[in-house]
Amino acid sequence: MHIEHIAFWVQDLEGMKDFYCQFFDLTPNEKYHNPTKQFTSYFLSFPTGARLELMHRPDVAEFVGPKGMLNGLTHLAISVGSKERVDTLTEAFRAAGYEISGEPRTTGDGYYESVILDPEGNPIEITG
Repeated sequence: MHIEHIAFWVQDLEGMKDFYCQFFDLTPNEKYHNPTKQFTSYFLSFPTGARLELMHRPDVAEFVGPKGMLNGLTHLAISVGSKERVDTLTEAFRAAGYEISGEPRTTGDGYYESVILDPEGNPIEITG
């Protein structure tokens, strides 16, 4: 068994697609659109085959508050392969104006990681 995909409701479908594809080298599929439900989505694929699904519908309410601090899905962790890549990506996010909510460090359970917030405030752990 394995996780096939993880889905996010998003407010800015195109902006979020561009963000994840730019920084994490994901490949998007063609945009899906269901006009009856006013639903649009993209699947973004990692080279390993895992996927993220970004979904938008105008009637889905935006969450106001600190994401990742409620019961349920807390964060997404993306392994980038090395400590050096964690550091490089963290600096790329900083230079692009994204919030770094956790500076690069080795955690108590042995991960080397930083935490950034995506454009809609979702916490993303970048691990080595």
